[in-house]
Amino acid sequence: MSYTNSSMVAYTKLSPNNSGQRTMAIDRITPHCVVGQCTAEGLGDWFAKSSTQASSNYGIDKDGRVGMYVEEKNRSWCSSSNANDQRAITIECASDTMEPYAFRDVVYKKLIELCIDICKRNGKNKLIWFGDKDKTLNYSPKSGEMILTVHRWFANKSCPGNWMYARMGDLAEKVTKVLQGSSDSGGGSAAKGTQASVLKGLSEADAIKKVGALFTADQKKSGILASVSLAQFILESGYGKSELSQNANNIFGMKCSLSGNTWSGSSWDGKSKHTKKTQEQHTDGRYETIKADFRKYPCIEDSIADHSAYLLGAKNGSKLRYAGLKGCLDYKKAVQIIKDGGYATSLTYVEKLCSIIEKWNLTQYDAKDSGGDVIRWYRVRKSWADAKSQKGAYKILDNAKKCADQNPGYKVFDADGKVVYEPKAAQAEVKVPFLVKVSISDLNIRSGPGTNYKRVRFIEPGVFTIVQISSGAGASMWGKLKSGIGWISLDFVKRV
Repeated sequence: MSYTNSSMVAYTKLSPNNSGQRTMAIDRITPHCVVGQCTAEGLGDWFAKSSTQASSNYGIDKDGRVGMYVEEKNRSWCSSSNANDQRAITIECASDTMEPYAFRDVVYKKLIELCIDICKRNGKNKLIWFGDKDKTLNYSPKSGEMILTVHRWFANKSCPGNWMYARMGDLAEKVTKVLQGSSDSGGGSAAKGTQASVLKGLSEADAIKKVGALFTADQKKSGILASVSLAQFILESGYGKSELSQNANNIFGMKCSLSGNTWSGSSWDGKSKHTKKTQEQHTDGRYETIKADFRKYPCIEDSIADHSAYLLGAKNGSKLRYAGLKGCLDYKKAVQIIKDGGYATSLTYVEKLCSIIEKWNLTQYDAKDSGGDVIRWYRVRKSWADAKSQKGAYKILDNAKKCADQNPGYKVFDADGKVVYEPKAAQAEVKVPFLVKVSISDLNIRSGPGTNYKRVRFIEPGVFTIVQISSGAGASMWGKLKSGIGWISLDFVKRV
């Protein structure tokens, strides 16, 4: 087989870190995140060092310039998998240094163009993203097909980061459109039929208000907090085929869920299994009311009520997958229930969903209590502006006070951000060193006390010595490990 290289390359510095000519034909593309806003030259210098023991075929720098470090005919050292790199064109992309490792717009657009170029030169007319490791690795591409893979499938890494992972389906779709004759590589979706453009052209804030208005009193009483459903829609916007989803995709920049699974969509024709489930679970007549409300917005095929019915009815054997979700009034607990039920594989799913709820004050759309008054939440935080420090949200003030008493430096705020309780006496200073037990397998070690510091790796479950404590972003308290490798959040460990 003859190999060519991209004419889009603006800078070339070939790395010694490669295995020579491939032993497999090219039928995969693997995008990566650099974890840094690098230049093409800087990335080339890094890959040129034999001590780096890594390389990629191409790189896209912070300004959208393409660098080449290993020719396409050769296998790069990029994905922690010989089997993958023998078949894949690997592309390192400049990104932010912290999760979700977002790309600049110019980088993402260049990635689309480069993937189109790679597919064309290798005789491919379709780029595919399954969003499932086993399905992908067990699939044999047809002659005209190119498959997308990701580094995280072969190593304990986030790469390409949650920002890019959520856009893999979008990347495949846009590249395929161009390969198959469409000139649209910008991601816009045209309106279908006579559907109304509910979100088209709106800002994020206005779009949220528009979607929030769709939560009628009946939907609010369906058993799932409106704030949680809204946050899911925002985080996973674009998961369906309706114009609402497509326009949301344009606004919020998402194309599929964090797990990579696209939502097939459903309609109010009574045929979809999710629609039938909705109908069965609204036997008191509310189904018809909800159905009528949605008819006011003919673009809504992927209904919020439909999705809520799925969450309430999904089972593992005879047990509900999301047991405890119905009637849960604490949005943090509700999000955790959904995550624990296996809805999402992202390690930061809970954090992201709660962050969206707090950023846009989505609890304003939540249900009213039996007395007809809007639920008034009392939030326990270090400061009202520091939403990430929140320990919990409580309906009962006394419970919020107890939480604040147990956490030095915390206060109780009402829904308007006003301090309604501040503990008078601070607890005694914590003495170090002390031992903590780690029971979870996905707790990050960071280079400093805060989520604004670089992630080092996961810490293995076990007992560890903490030699220093410090406050910092993303946790109520951080502890420095005796080994010196870094810091861990003490919110997720038990003192022994």
